Amino acid sequence: MGLHLSQIDEADELLTNDPLALLIGMVLDQQIPLERAFAAPYELSRRLGRPLYAADLADADPDELGAVFSRVPALHRFPASMAKRVQAMCRLVVDDYDSGAANVWLTATDGSELLRRVSALPGFGPQKAKIFVALLGKQLGVTPPGWREASAPFGEDGSFRSIADIIDTITRDKVREYKKALKAAAKASIG
Repeated sequence: MGLHLSQIDEADELLTNDPLALLIGMVLDQQIPLERAFAAPYELSRRLGRPLYAADLADADPDELGAVFSRVPALHRFPASMAKRVQAMCRLVVDDYDSGAANVWLTATDGSELLRRVSALPGFGPQKAKIFVALLGKQLGVTPPGWREASAPFGEDGSFRSIADIIDTITRDKVREYKKALKAAAKASIG
């Protein structure tokens, strides 16, 4: 079973098989539709004309990388700032994880360490880090001891709270319904 976040076969295959592409998609998953965020690594690779390598992206000329992100259609609503954030994330992967994105999670001894590592990545706030840990556990078999507790509440079985729960268009729609209900409840409590 592969990931189905972009809903585009080639892009989802890249996300499933390339840990760096998955991290990049996760960085970009804010303020744009999730399908667009997770299709962006595939489009970035296509625009570069080569596979994605953390060292290449970390060492790229920032202006040139920003231009690649900005080419129409832009890879994100805020292409220049997201190019910088992706570049910073790649720099950390190179410096701290020997250029291997999967090393962020493959060498974590427990869920707390995994959450700490993911939280330290540029572009990963507390909630996004928990969601990513839940995605790793629920869909990619990365289940160090305590991963569910570290990713709570997103690691809970049978929930439809986040991208960690999306395996097809039906579950994607359930996640969207959950988020819509949350927003409505928040709005009602304010107003």
